[in-house]
Amino acid sequence: MNEPAITPPFEILYEKGPCICVQKKAGLLTQAPPGIDNLEAQLRDFCKQREGKTGNIYLAIIHRLDRPVSGAIVFCRNVRAAQRLAAQFRERTVLKKYWAIVEGVPVDDQGEWLDFVRKIPDVAQGEVVDEKAEGAKRAELAYRVLARTEQNALLEIELLTGRYHQIRLQAASRGFPVLGDRLYGASDSFGPQVEDPRHQHIALHARQLVFRHPMVDEMVDITAPLTDAWNDSPIWQQLCTKRNNEVAP
Repeated sequence: MNEPAITPPFEILYEKGPCICVQKKAGLLTQAPPGIDNLEAQLRDFCKQREGKTGNIYLAIIHRLDRPVSGAIVFCRNVRAAQRLAAQFRERTVLKKYWAIVEGVPVDDQGEWLDFVRKIPDVAQGEVVDEKAEGAKRAELAYRVLARTEQNALLEIELLTGRYHQIRLQAASRGFPVLGDRLYGASDSFGPQVEDPRHQHIALHARQLVFRHPMVDEMVDITAPLTDAWNDSPIWQQLCTKRNNEVAP
């Protein structure tokens, strides 16, 4: 008699060889100490159950998404694959695109943002600083406005560097906080109501990842579907009516 299939608590977007890409839920940590729910532990438990293993398994985190952010994230199941894929991230050959709904509307339809940023010591927040400031790191991204209303805009953002809270910080510093991101000055909420503010969603979604498979000679192009929080958002629905051909889920 066949064992019933094990259903993971996340959506698997892609799996081939040692590479597995899943959809992270907003409000969930990528990684955390034992006893705190997180995506790494969920994926590790799923792999062990699916493969009937009881001991430790190798699972490498190649990059991370902030807790309130949803979208595509990739893990590796062996050391060689992890090292090769990590090198692609380090050398900035991985295409990383995000969708963000922001408060306010940029004047230009597209452009690049360059800042120097750093994490504030002992605080879960970043800041824009002078390039000569201690701990300053160069932060670059390119954006394109996909849709706009009088109050909000949908941005497609390509990360050119990967800094702490980079998109959230750079957008907010220009007067365009990500919808729902109270930490960086947003005035409106996003997603379901939650009792614990640490589980709050923001309108930032890791939409697309493109990289070369570390073990076979082929490109991997992953698009993460939008979550219920997006599809249920009245602001998202208003933006859809503006440029529906650009922003289909």
